[in-house]
Amino acid sequence: MASSQGAFTVELNNQPEYQRILEGKPQTHGMRSGRVFLEPGKACGQHSTKNHEELLVFLTGRGELLIGDNDRLVVEAGKVAYIPPETLHDVKNTGAGPLVYIYCVAPAIE
Repeated sequence: MASSQGAFTVELNNQPEYQRILEGKPQTHGMRSGRVFLEPGKACGQHSTKNHEELLVFLTGRGELLIGDNDRLVVEAGKVAYIPPETLHDVKNTGAGPLVYIYCVAPAIE
């Protein structure tokens, strides 16, 4: 529910599915976000941040953040990852249980 300042809260669900959180304009000034649920062995699919920067907040599970064609970073519950603009990346679940994380994407301002 919105406040007089435009601030609001969103409840996360516990469903094993994607959940959109922020949809960009006009809901926000340009930020988009969602909750991603990946089953073991699944990946979100390689994509680029283009002219946006992205923050990933890992809630449960264990996996890899694949950057470009060669770089791999271990991610797990309690870790946060930053991905700069114009960066190819993918997130893969390498654990035995679900990998759940929140992403926040915003236009990069220089």
